Amino acid sequence: METKNETKKTEIDALIFDLDGVITQTRKLHKQAWKQLFDKFLKQHPKNGKNTAGMTDNDYDRFIDGKPRLEGIKSFLSSRQIDIPKGEKADPPEAHTIVGLGRRKNELFRQLVADEGVNIYDAAVAKIRKWRKDGFNTAIVSSSKNCKMILEHSGLDKLFDVRV
Repeated sequence: METKNETKKTEIDALIFDLDGVITQTRKLHKQAWKQLFDKFLKQHPKNGKNTAGMTDNDYDRFIDGKPRLEGIKSFLSSRQIDIPKGEKADPPEAHTIVGLGRRKNELFRQLVADEGVNIYDAAVAKIRKWRKDGFNTAIVSSSKNCKMILEHSGLDKLFDVRV
């Protein structure tokens, strides 16, 4: 509970935060990686579907955002009437399967993070630092398998006691 300029620790022992959209701004990088993936894929497979135009912002919002990676791929390709095999768990990023495209998208995303870095929400990070100083434990949650890497690239990996 907060009063004026001080935080009073009450029955709350820990604070839990979501990674993307609360602490970091990775949506833009995800969208770039998806666009790179699908624009290249569609150029290589123009006869597989009726609509082979590149991925748009509307496509991202409608077919990809908020879905697990493989579901997003299947949803987008279905919107273009493209059917490819799901593939196997061990498919490499070069495989023209849903799993392969998923691996390729992850590679593209990780490269963008390495090249461009991760933008953070400064006000949120400042507040978390203050709460930690006041004695609160902190945890970060994310559905992304890249959570640890994102925290490391943004310099926030020491800010959380637990990562889920």
